Amino acid sequence: MDKYYLAIDIGASSGRHILCHMNNGIMELSEIHRFDNGMEEVNGSKCWNTKVLFSEIKEGMKKCKEMGKIPVSVAIDTWGVDFVLLDGDGNLIGDAVGYRDNRTKGMDEEVYRYIQEEELYLRTGIQKQLYNTIYQLMALKKNNPEYLEKAETLLFTPDYYHYLLTGKKAAEYTIATTGQLVNPKTKDWDYELIDMLGYPKNIFPKMYEPGTVLGELSAPMQEEIGYNCKVIMPASHDTASAVMSVPAMGNDTLYISSGTWSLMGVESDTAICTKESMKANFTNEGGYGHTYRFLKNIMGLWMIQSVRGEWEHKYSYGELCEMAEKEKDFPSRVNVNDDRFFAPDSMIEAIREYCRETSQEVPVTIGQLATVVYQSLADSYKMAVEEIESMTGRKYDAINIIGGGSKADYLNELTAEKTGRTVYAGPTEATAIGNIVAQMIEDGAFESLSQARENIFKSFGVKKYQSR
Repeated sequence: MDKYYLAIDIGASSGRHILCHMNNGIMELSEIHRFDNGMEEVNGSKCWNTKVLFSEIKEGMKKCKEMGKIPVSVAIDTWGVDFVLLDGDGNLIGDAVGYRDNRTKGMDEEVYRYIQEEELYLRTGIQKQLYNTIYQLMALKKNNPEYLEKAETLLFTPDYYHYLLTGKKAAEYTIATTGQLVNPKTKDWDYELIDMLGYPKNIFPKMYEPGTVLGELSAPMQEEIGYNCKVIMPASHDTASAVMSVPAMGNDTLYISSGTWSLMGVESDTAICTKESMKANFTNEGGYGHTYRFLKNIMGLWMIQSVRGEWEHKYSYGELCEMAEKEKDFPSRVNVNDDRFFAPDSMIEAIREYCRETSQEVPVTIGQLATVVYQSLADSYKMAVEEIESMTGRKYDAINIIGGGSKADYLNELTAEKTGRTVYAGPTEATAIGNIVAQMIEDGAFESLSQARENIFKSFGVKKYQSR
């Protein structure tokens, strides 16, 4: 009888339920449910609709029973840094404010009143991003202190949905590290830092490694969904799950988890918390099996997604790549990590304004805009490769691009050309695969992550691009 494993992968714009089973030694995936996601304006803040998201989680789980494919286990992964606060009865306190909200403006300076920026990096290894949990909590401390006073538990987004399924409150390691409040040596909350900042220590729940069985569905959930199964804590941060699925991962391989963000880095047994890595804005997020994801956040396909949206989605991504290639000699470039591209009212105007300010030719056509974005992304990848090699003291011959962006042939070709490295692309469903692999290792279907990666290569393969 087939065993099924259910990954619920929720991103900033959509979520999917992916069901997996083995067929003659090959992993077979099927998407059984998809739903939209996005921040909504609530009380003047950009927030996530937690009720609607949980309703979609349950709806997708119910479809498993309708199909006669009840999973052995289920696990949820999401984006990082965002969280909810719960009172003693398990009810939400305030709204689930999202990372693109401006409440953290100026909160970095508030945090640095208690700890210097350099010391903060050296003790957490996490790069400064103004939306990090550490700054979101400072915003609450300054503007809504009553929320922290009333709170009994802080749960990151996937931990919250696991709690709703099981009734058990716990923190998963990889998602927790994104908040800049975890000690990379102890792999636990940095309670000294938390105390220093004046955050209540009691709200941070016990932390567990990915692959931990949180429990089974609670009785009310079993009744509503129609069956029981295990709830596994996967590598709950979507990038951590994605990195688990890199089939070509080795000592000579870099990865790029390519989607709304481009996360470029290496899998490391030790955290690299140096002044050099801080200056280059690298981070050491938690990975599966006590590893670290030494990586850099690069703005990613968010820019081209925004440009496409402003053109009312008139062109497919394939068409955008074709138009970009025709305009490959257009000379202008932008720094994709410039803050102006984070959440502009108009991405097109932000790109044009950058070009004006830097005395470059201003892109007019959609093809020119697309080539500016793709060429600039590839340039940023080249720079990141050089920085990683400098800080690790190692040479990397290959780059494995995973996630939805791995389908962007033109960008893959540019990356191989500009970095001089062999580029492997795939798998596309990297995050869901990594989520599932954590479940399958726990269930004994794979003995180790390395064995799972061999099967991922066998099951999904990769596309190869050589530098010219």
